This record gives sequence, structure tokens and C-alpha cells, in this order.
Amino acid sequence: MSSVLLEISSLAKSFGGNQVLSKVNMKIEAGEIVGLLGPNGSGKSTLLNAASGFMAADAGRVCFGGIDIQTLPAEQIVSRGMARTFQLPSMPSKMSVLEVLMTAGSSQACVWRSLWPGKRDRQLDEELLAKARELLSALMLEPVKDLAASSLSGSQKKLLSIACALMKNPKFLMLDEPTAGVHPNLRRDIVKILRQINVERGITQLIVEHDMFFVREVCTRCVVLDRGEIVADCRPDDLIHHPRVIEAYLGQARVSVQTDREKSV
Repeated sequence: MSSVLLEISSLAKSFGGNQVLSKVNMKIEAGEIVGLLGPNGSGKSTLLNAASGFMAADAGRVCFGGIDIQTLPAEQIVSRGMARTFQLPSMPSKMSVLEVLMTAGSSQACVWRSLWPGKRDRQLDEELLAKARELLSALMLEPVKDLAASSLSGSQKKLLSIACALMKNPKFLMLDEPTAGVHPNLRRDIVKILRQINVERGITQLIVEHDMFFVREVCTRCVVLDRGEIVADCRPDDLIHHPRVIEAYLGQARVSVQTDREKSV
């Protein structure tokens, strides 16, 4: 039986005359933590949007767990075990942090009710509340659980968005720049959390990130996009020596200089 959880084939997307993704092919196996890197405008967020059902691709195929999900709406993709966060999470102003978490888990509760129709709603709600409290504690949000979600700091909103995704019991988690603008101390906590959910819960992850130190600490493999095409698929430690990665970030001139220097050594 194949261990491939997500398979993207010939995925393409353009906006007007701008080709953002060009026949992208990618496979992610169950249990991996894959970093998705690339310069600004390389198509990283567009790839996440197209793969998770938040945006329709122009061409190509997305298979999750061996099933083509390309035409499914986002909510059905979530119910199959894929969840994601956004780079700039927006939170409601009239709901507390706990209420936002409970709402995020309500769709999963509907799935539970369909699987176990004999279970009482009260029992399911109690289990949902217990899970929310567990995540509040794990993601250091317990002290702010009664505050309006919109009043949180940017870093806390990122943590809350991760908690909301985990409320859906995902098999696969997509994160869009989870540490951007986050305090270094909190960044270390996020590293620990993502490792923990991978090891203890077996959650496969695809993470868009610019922080190379974070990538080396968390990711088992890296995929690099440049102008809508995959230019590298390698281990994190191989990134700094990969000529196509150097070219994507620093330009062709830097590659030529490095190559000439290596030849002279």
C-alpha cells in the first residue's frame, strides 16, 4: 500500500497573463514534515490555496489519500483530514478565544455525530470542550481564553489558528508562515509543538516558511519554488549548496561567482 498522502500532478494556475504555477508535481508521504520555500511571488501560497480547495487551479490534479479532491469544496477536503492556516489569520471580534476553538471543532463534531448517532450531543460537546482546553494549554493560550479573539497579538493569533486547525483532527496540516513576526521565544515553542504533533499524533505537515533556521530544525525535506516551478527537492542541509536555490534567492551572478570559486579551490 502506498504511503503517499498528498500527490500533486501538473498543477497550473495563472492570474491574467501571470503564470503563478506551471505544471507543479509533488508527492508528500505520510509522516513527513516538508518545508515549502521560495522567493516572494514564487507561488507558495497559491500552491497551498489550490491544494486545499480555497482556489481553483487552471489545470492539474490533487490527490489526497489516493482520492482526487480537485473538484471538492474546501469543507469536504477538511472533513477528509486536511487542514490549513493562513499567513495573516483574521479573528472574529465578538467571539472569545475558547468560542473560536469550539466553533472550529463543531464541523468535526458533526462528523462524529454521523459516525456515532447513538452518542448524546451533550457527551460530544463535553469531549469537544475537553479537546479545546487541552489545546489552549498546549499552545499557551489558556490565560487569554476569555478574551476576544481579535484582541490577541499577531503571535497569539498564529497559535490560535494552529489550534483551530488541530481541533479538526487532521491527518495533514498546511501552515503558511507560522513564525513570521513571532517573538524568538515563542518561535521555539512553535518548533516544539510542530515536532510533537508529528511524532505523537502522526500529523504530516507542509510548511511555507522563510526562516531557514526554523526549516532546518523542523523539516525532514524541502521543496523550493521559483517563478511557479519546483527547482529543488532536497534535505534542509543541502539547501545552501544547491545551485538552483542560490539562483532563486540571489540571482544568476551569485551562482556563477560561487561556481568559479569552487573550481579554483
